[in-house]
Amino acid sequence: MTDRIKRPKRILIVNVNWLGDVLFSTAAIRALRRRYTDAHLACMLVPRVRQILEDNPRLDEIIVYDEKGRHRGIIGKLKFIFFLKKKRFDIVFLFQRSFTRLLLCFLAGIPQRVGRYRKKGGFLLTKKVASTVDRIHRAEYFLRIAGEVEGAADNRGCEFFVPEEAESSIKKLLESYKVKKDSLLTVINPGGNWNLKRWPAERFARLADELIKRYPMKVIISGGLVDVRLVEEIKEMMCRSPIVSCGRTNLKELAALLRFSDLIISADSGPLHIAIAVGTPAIGLYGPTSSVITGPFTGKIPCTVIQKDVGCEVPCYNLDCPKNRCMRAITVDDVLEAAEKLIRKLR
Repeated sequence: MTDRIKRPKRILIVNVNWLGDVLFSTAAIRALRRRYTDAHLACMLVPRVRQILEDNPRLDEIIVYDEKGRHRGIIGKLKFIFFLKKKRFDIVFLFQRSFTRLLLCFLAGIPQRVGRYRKKGGFLLTKKVASTVDRIHRAEYFLRIAGEVEGAADNRGCEFFVPEEAESSIKKLLESYKVKKDSLLTVINPGGNWNLKRWPAERFARLADELIKRYPMKVIISGGLVDVRLVEEIKEMMCRSPIVSCGRTNLKELAALLRFSDLIISADSGPLHIAIAVGTPAIGLYGPTSSVITGPFTGKIPCTVIQKDVGCEVPCYNLDCPKNRCMRAITVDDVLEAAEKLIRKLR
């Protein structure tokens, strides 16, 4: 690399589209800020993941690329290219493996373009990162693109910054359910962005009942608006009464709720990784996804991953799998045993 690449004044990060993966990128964002203390650091991402990086003090600017809205089509993309060109970035780190995004940065005149090697459009990159990143954790992949040494101890852990108004909102919510400050709180997150990653609803119901029965504990069932029906189903199968926050919180408020909680139990999903980022111990239920690639990037936060070998290739992207054996192989007793160990540490 030249000296100008080492000390750029204006840096752009092109981020990915999924909540958990954007959260994983915060380790690389922290590393870039440490290295380029005085540089203007901007991040480009799609609208649905913006809240993950809002309030992050390591970034100077968030640029929203609305690929399904105002930047859709040739005219929209041309306007976005001219917008980027005016920003006069010196270098771009492409975390998103997208030819379209790489082409946008090239046409915007960003002189240095660092990203993963690809056959299609690879010639547009000025620095190529080896494609072997498929075998390492997603956070380590982003760190490698950012030029960091894989496995460096000070790069461990993700970050999510919670504003005071979100904390105030959650305090009021918990007070409305008469939850005391010293109450033991466990959040159960049953949703997932695809059905194969979901643990059976009836097992979540049994698990929640057992947790409430065995411990002086409040169980909160979380989720987004798309999970309301699933959460209602779980609640109806329960013998005891959980607190339902599903559909009642935005992403920042969910993070505040998780910060106030003692434990989260969730499949591989955004809320699991947000919980760890705000310091909440976690139990991750993994089936079709690889815990090596998208497992908790924990730092020092206690976390247990439960994943059973059922003879299938992992990660598996067979969205039409009729049996979902990998998630069904995880029993309620498996999760209760893991919960017991973590709860024992909390007492």
